[in-house]
Amino acid sequence: MLFGAPTINLNLISELERQTPNLIVWAVPVMILFTLIEIIFSYKDNKAYYEKQELTGSILVGLGNLLVSAALKVSLLLLVVWIYNQVPWRMHLNWWTFPLCYIIYDLCSYWAHRISHEQRFWWATHVAHHSGEHYNLDVSFRLSWVQHLKIIFLMPVLLMGFHPIVFFVTNQIAVLFQFWVHTEYIRKLHPILEFILATPSNHRVHHGSQDCYIDKNYGATFIIWDRMFGTFEPEHIPVKYGLTTPIDNKWNPFFINFHEYKDIWKDVQKAKGFKQKWHYLFGSPTQIAQEKKQQH
Repeated sequence: MLFGAPTINLNLISELERQTPNLIVWAVPVMILFTLIEIIFSYKDNKAYYEKQELTGSILVGLGNLLVSAALKVSLLLLVVWIYNQVPWRMHLNWWTFPLCYIIYDLCSYWAHRISHEQRFWWATHVAHHSGEHYNLDVSFRLSWVQHLKIIFLMPVLLMGFHPIVFFVTNQIAVLFQFWVHTEYIRKLHPILEFILATPSNHRVHHGSQDCYIDKNYGATFIIWDRMFGTFEPEHIPVKYGLTTPIDNKWNPFFINFHEYKDIWKDVQKAKGFKQKWHYLFGSPTQIAQEKKQQH
């Protein structure tokens, strides 16, 4: 049977945690190995793909993210299981439900990612990932320490009743998929793959700071969402990476994670009236950046 699964006793969360494979922890040594290989080849080939301060920043941000994720793991598991217990259409633990869960999860990720670029409050949970001015595998380590707030955008997946283990495996594979796309070494793939997937070429566009590339290609695994919703842009000129206003402190993980919150607080304090304060809090980061440049 697909539906009608029993509720999960919240007192047995530790048992459920043991049953959920920790794919990211297992994958970390492999990710480090491939990053080291890319570093060696980039220096051997005289490619300026890595910069020491940015590499240090990426490693420290990545370590911090692992600690935050570990600290929140039980709380997130409790939340997911509690929601699962509330819906009457709970699905049994069937691995063949994984593909459907992954597709729906990726669609929600597209909108979470898009909103993270279109509203400044959510941009602050994502800007750390875009702060690097070089594009390499270590950029995938630059995951904000407050990104878990965006679980709110995954509620449609949770409310569909997928088993918690299926949900967490989906989440981990979706995160791991994004590792290999952060590289200059893989150029364009077969046209069919480029049409469907968020390949390295498609994702390089997303990290571009040129006008033609800003706020494009949000798809995490499937680029098809961008084609459907009008945010697709092919890679057609060399990409200039990083933020439109580069950060000065490239290695400090606290600055990388929280500098945007500091700027938001300053802008909201100086703003006159509720409307302008709301604009600085939830307005388009791109529009706000342009307004600031014009003011200066």
